[in-house]
Amino acid sequence: MAGRNDSDSRKLLKRLRETLAAPGGGQDRLDNITHHIADSMGTEVCSIYLFRDAQTLELCATEGLKAEAVHKTRLRLGEGLVGRVARHGRPINTANAPAEPGFRYMAETGEEIFPSFLGVPIQRVGEKLGVLVVQSREAALFTDDDIYGLEVVAMVLAEMAELGAFLDQQSDNPQMQHRFAIAIRGTSGQEGAAEGRVWLHEPRVVITNPIGDDPQKERARLLESVAMLRSNVDTMLAASDAAGKEYTEVMEAYRMFAHSRSWLRRMEEDIDLGLSAEAAVEKEQSLARARLESAADPYLRDRLHDLDDLSNRLLRILTGQGRDTGAEMPENPILVARNIGPAELLDYGRKLKGVVLEEGSVGSHAAIVARSLAIPLVINANRITSEALNGDPILIDGDMGVVHLRPEDTIAAAFRDKIAMQAEAQKRYAGLRDLPAESLCGAQVQLYMNAGLMADLPSLQSSGAEGVGLFRTELQFLTRTHFPRRSELATLYSHVLDSALGRPVMFRTLDIGSDKVLPYMKPQDEPNPAMGWRAIRVGLDKRGVLQMQLQALIRAAAGRPLYVMFPFIAEMQEFEEAHRMLMEAVARERRLGHPMPSDIRVGAMIETPSMAYAPKKFFEMCDFISIGGNDLKQFFFAADRENERVRRRYDTLSGSYLTLLDLIRKRCDEAHVPLSFCGEDAGRPIEAVTFAALGFRRLSMRPASIGPVKHLIRRVNLTDLREVIDEGLAQGVSNLRRPITDWLARQ
Repeated sequence: MAGRNDSDSRKLLKRLRETLAAPGGGQDRLDNITHHIADSMGTEVCSIYLFRDAQTLELCATEGLKAEAVHKTRLRLGEGLVGRVARHGRPINTANAPAEPGFRYMAETGEEIFPSFLGVPIQRVGEKLGVLVVQSREAALFTDDDIYGLEVVAMVLAEMAELGAFLDQQSDNPQMQHRFAIAIRGTSGQEGAAEGRVWLHEPRVVITNPIGDDPQKERARLLESVAMLRSNVDTMLAASDAAGKEYTEVMEAYRMFAHSRSWLRRMEEDIDLGLSAEAAVEKEQSLARARLESAADPYLRDRLHDLDDLSNRLLRILTGQGRDTGAEMPENPILVARNIGPAELLDYGRKLKGVVLEEGSVGSHAAIVARSLAIPLVINANRITSEALNGDPILIDGDMGVVHLRPEDTIAAAFRDKIAMQAEAQKRYAGLRDLPAESLCGAQVQLYMNAGLMADLPSLQSSGAEGVGLFRTELQFLTRTHFPRRSELATLYSHVLDSALGRPVMFRTLDIGSDKVLPYMKPQDEPNPAMGWRAIRVGLDKRGVLQMQLQALIRAAAGRPLYVMFPFIAEMQEFEEAHRMLMEAVARERRLGHPMPSDIRVGAMIETPSMAYAPKKFFEMCDFISIGGNDLKQFFFAADRENERVRRRYDTLSGSYLTLLDLIRKRCDEAHVPLSFCGEDAGRPIEAVTFAALGFRRLSMRPASIGPVKHLIRRVNLTDLREVIDEGLAQGVSNLRRPITDWLARQ
C-alpha cells in the first residue's frame, strides 16, 4: 500500500488533538478517532479494541465494520489476530488475514470482505491498553511507513486513555479509570493485613502533551535533556570507582545506553512524525519493553531495567516531574512500586504499613527486608503501578496475596473486621509472652525468632522469643553499595549480642547467590541459580570473604558464647572445610591477642535432602543443626518456591516430607545433637505443632508468629498427635493435613 509522509502524520495527530479538546463523551471521541485514522490512511476500516479486564478485549469503536458489533465483540488475550497483537505487544501485518495462524472469524463484524489487516498494540511502558486495527479490501501488505505511523498514533491513543479522554460515565466502556474499585491478585511475600493510603515509590510521569506542534522545538528540547542525562550518568560513573570494579562495569554498560546514537535517532524520527519529545521517549520505551520482555537471553532482559531507568530519568528531566513532587506521605502509608532495592526499602523504615510490588519474588531482597520489618508484602501485583495514585485508599492482604485498591465500603468493612480480630488475637497472645511453650503432655518446645537487622532485635523481648534461631548476616551486605569492612561487621555483631541480653544468637554466615545477589559483585549467569553457586559454595571459593566474616564474629563475641551456622551444606566435606576455617580464624585471633568467645558452637543448615543420608560423623561433628525448611521443601519436591504454578502444589504435611523430617530428627537424636526447624512453616501453628509432635524441640520463626504457635502448643497433647501422624503414615495417607486438622478441631 502507498506510504505516508511526515506531513500526513502530523495532520492526523493535529486532528486527534482537536478531537481530544472537543466537547462530548468518551464514545464520541472514540468514534471520531476511528473516522480520522481511516480517512488519513485511506483504509475502509479502522477499529479500536480496549481491555475490559486483564484477559478480555472489547471492540469499542469502529469505522467500516458493523456498528452493532461495538461493545458486543470480545476476544480473549491471545485469541485471533487482535488477541495475538495484544499478547505479544508486536504488530501483525498481513495481506490475507483469514490465512494467518490463529485467525478468528467474527461474523457479527462483517470483516470477511477486508483481507488486508494491520494491528498495532496500544500500550504504555509495558502496560497493555488495547489494539488499534486498520483493514482494507485491497489484498496487499501495509508499508513500513504505515506500520510506523500507526504505532505513533497508538502511542497518542495510549496517552489520551491515560488522561481519561475515553472515560464515559454513561456507558459500559472499559477505560483506564483511576477512580473505581479494583482487586488485584498477586503473590504473598509476607503475611499480615493492613489498611492505608498509597505512597508511590516513583510517581508515574504524566504526559499532558503527546502531540508536538513544532518538530524543531521538540528536537531541541530532547537534545538538551539527553545532554543533561548523559552528564548525570557520567557523574555517576565517576563516583562508581570507589564501589569496586564490578559496579563500575555495570555503570559503563549503563553509560553506553545513555550515549546510544540509535536510541536518540529513533526518538527524533518519532518527533518528525508529530510526537512531543516526552511522547517520543515513552514510545521507544514501550516498544523496547515489548521486545525485551519476551527475550530469552538473560543479558537482554537485564538491559531492560537499564533502558527503563534511563527513559524514566529522561522523562523526569523533560517534564520536571521529579521524585520530589511536593506530595506529603499520607498517614498509614502503603508503598507501591514496580520493584525496590533493600536499601531503599530500609530508608522508609517502620513508617510503612505494607508494601505492594508489581514484580519481585518471595526470596527477593525486598521480601527479606519486609519480613524483617514485619510488614505485609504482596508481590507480582500486575498493573498496580498503573492503577494506583498517591493517596488512594488501599487494603493489602498478605495472607492471601490480594490488594484492594479504592475498595468499596462493604469490602473495607469486612477487611477492618479481619484486622480487628487479628489485633484482638495478638493481645491474647501477649499474655503468653512469659509462659513456656509446654504441651499438655509436658513436652517443652523452645521458640526462637528469625532476624537480620538491628531493627528486629526489640522484638526479642516483646515476642517472648528464647533467642535468635537465625540471624541473616547477608542483609548487612545486601543493603550497602560496597563491601562492608571487618570492623563495621564486628561492631554490628557486638550490638546484636548486646541487644540479645544473654539469649543465644545463631549467626548464619553469608548466604548470597541464588536470588540474593550483591549489587557490587558481578552476577553469575546461571541457568538455575537456586541450585548453583551460592551460600557456603561462595564462601569456600571466596575464602577472603568468609575469613573476614568469621574474624568479625569472633571479635564481636569477646567473652560471650558464639554460635556460628554454615548455610546450604550439601556434603560433609563442605562442613569440614568451613569448620576448619573457623578454627584457623580462632587460632589467628588468639595469636593477635584479641579476647576469645567464652564458648564456640558450630552448626550446619540442612537444606538439601542429601544431608539426611550423610555419614554419622557429620552429625557427631555438629554442635547443633537447623533445618532450612524453605529450601529443603523446594529441593525435596523439585518445585521452585518462586513459581506459583508449582510451589502451592506441594504440602509441608505431605506424608513423604514428614517422613524425611522424622529421619533427620532420628539421626540427630542418635548423635545427641540439638535440632531446630527454621523457615516460614515453623511460624504456621498447624505445621509447628506437627513438627513438635515429630520430636522437634526448637522452632525459629518471625516474631509475630511466636504467640499463635505457643498458644496452640499449650492446648494440645503432642503424644496423641504423634499417634495420629504415625497412624496416617502406616495407612499410606499421602497428605496428613486433613487428619491432623480434624484431630486439632476435636481438641
